[in-house]
Amino acid sequence: MSYILYGSPGSGSLTVELALAEIGAEYEFRTVNLRTDEQRASEYAALNPQRKVPALIMPSGETLTESVAILLTLDRLHPDANLLPAADSADYAQALRWLMFVASEIYPIVEISDYPERFSPDPNSDVEPVRELACEIWRERWKIVEDNINGDPYLLGSGFCLSDIYIAVVSRWAQQENWRPTHIPKVERLSDAVASRTACAPVWKKNRG
Repeated sequence: MSYILYGSPGSGSLTVELALAEIGAEYEFRTVNLRTDEQRASEYAALNPQRKVPALIMPSGETLTESVAILLTLDRLHPDANLLPAADSADYAQALRWLMFVASEIYPIVEISDYPERFSPDPNSDVEPVRELACEIWRERWKIVEDNINGDPYLLGSGFCLSDIYIAVVSRWAQQENWRPTHIPKVERLSDAVASRTACAPVWKKNRG
């Protein structure tokens, strides 16, 4: 049995799809239509009670959610893919450090930027200041990532790892296309490098054009 990945093009499921491509694993992609709120239906909630993508059905039949948990599990199950540095290395700790930073400090800001009405005590009021503050926080946190990219083009001097996938995907969000090239050029080079990898390129093109 292969993996079954529930997701939506360009969403957080792209991090998992890119990892599966790097592994060379067989998987079936099942689209969850976010535009019609299909993720909020009871059928999908049975897979992911948080009603978000991704959800991954393992070959064992077990369901996993939360993209970082999925990525770390894939690394453990497919050590030959070298998705992360050796577990006893300093690079491993740094890879986890920045993977968790983007997941916990940057990823959640996307929802505020995209849906500011959800974070206003009065959703009928002008919520644009909420969006603007979210974008300001987003930018400041990406500058922290930028200042700590030590490789060229990847995060680590030792080369590509899962953290690069996560950085590349999440950095494409929040409608910051005009801001990124000037302010976080290292993140831009990293993202371009991930998108150009032999295994990743077809998946990236399918998701992002």
